[in-house]
Amino acid sequence: MRPETPPQVQSMGLTKDGRELTIRKYPKFKTLEEERLYRKQHLACAFRVFADRGYDEGVAGHISVRDPILTDHFWLNPLSMHFSLIKVSDLILVDEYGHVVKGSEPINTAAFTIHSAIHRARPDVHAACHAHSVHGKAFSVFGRPLEMLTQDSLRFYHSHSVYTHFGGVVVDRDEGDRIATAMGPTGKAVILQNHGLLTVGRSVDEAAFWFMSLDRSCHAQLLADAAAAAGYEKKIIGDEEAAYSAQEVGGPEKGWLAFQPYYDEQLAKTQGSFLK
Repeated sequence: MRPETPPQVQSMGLTKDGRELTIRKYPKFKTLEEERLYRKQHLACAFRVFADRGYDEGVAGHISVRDPILTDHFWLNPLSMHFSLIKVSDLILVDEYGHVVKGSEPINTAAFTIHSAIHRARPDVHAACHAHSVHGKAFSVFGRPLEMLTQDSLRFYHSHSVYTHFGGVVVDRDEGDRIATAMGPTGKAVILQNHGLLTVGRSVDEAAFWFMSLDRSCHAQLLADAAAAAGYEKKIIGDEEAAYSAQEVGGPEKGWLAFQPYYDEQLAKTQGSFLK
């Protein structure tokens, strides 16, 4: 059994002498228009962050965020624009049927098929990320879930799944619905066999950070498997410890918070050019 420990002052948001610490939280908005702009700004930033990590590959890859006013519409990237160049003004708004409502460029058909299915099936999900990251693709070929090998992998303890059918480029609604079903009613990620990774969240910040963390966890798993093949024994984290730690590292607020340093970095690196 886990020993009882006294609460840490810092974990309660206080300094030793009782002053409140400033903890960043998802902001509250006076209007839905303000929240729409916030979501678009963080969506544009997420593309820049993905570009820095080499998640781009031609016109593949997409991130969506639900519009807070037209809740059956969502914002996506233009089909042929590099992630590193995307600004708020470039984002495309599509309705539930894939019709472009705002913007002048087409979107990725697979993006609409996958994202629309997830947004239909999961009202709690406001953002979804899919990209062809190298380590995500490499791990996906095994058609198996992550093992709980590291603290970071515990973010996905009992909250990720594997979609074991590869049907080529996702262009029909049934395939999108099957992927959404594989994600499940509470999952935050699905490994698409022979394809790559897909993550979701209540904010685009959360979904983007889960993607980054899942890709790194796949990388760590591949390295660990290679070492195991050479004779080293892997130590799997036990269920009790995994369940306890997953609550500490895997919640929506933790995912949102973990992305904020990357947002700050992009603001500094680009002088806020993605906000235009």
